[in-house]
Amino acid sequence: MAHSSLQIIRDEHSALGAMLRALGVMIERGPGDEPERYFDVMRATLFYIDEFPERKHHPKESELLFPQIARRSSECKEVLERLEKDHAGSERAVRELQHLLLAWELVGDSRRNVFEEEARKYLQLYQGHMELEDAVVLPLAEQVLDEADWLLLDAAFASNCDPLTGKYPRDPMYDRLFTRIVMSRASN
Repeated sequence: MAHSSLQIIRDEHSALGAMLRALGVMIERGPGDEPERYFDVMRATLFYIDEFPERKHHPKESELLFPQIARRSSECKEVLERLEKDHAGSERAVRELQHLLLAWELVGDSRRNVFEEEARKYLQLYQGHMELEDAVVLPLAEQVLDEADWLLLDAAFASNCDPLTGKYPRDPMYDRLFTRIVMSRASN
């Protein structure tokens, strides 16, 4: 039986993966002759990561999905511990990137290398994190969780509605943010 929460998680991973790849491309290209646009889009992208995955996606994995799997199986205990550790540090990491980006923008190129190095590390860790969830955690969840677990997860994840998955309308509150990100990605 297909569970909507699994599809939502996969869709959110796909949208975030595309966002992370776009962020990596932007870092490699640099601001070029449009630094204002570059910093604007970078800020919007980092804000999105802080606002959606960090505040909506990760908490549901940490508070619901991971504990349910751990109760039903000890098979990937170390993996769940690693992912939980990633979640615990990821909000701080994205906020640090926002600070480093702002420092580069306001102080100048003397701060560029630090931002780019930390951003590359962050992207690599985040991609690895999602790959581990997709390859190990989600298949195990399909094997060990029961129908009551899935009802809880499906209801919880149904409220995420991340517009970057392409399945939900944009929230007017975030319309300007998503317009910036999507228009930038479309022009790259």
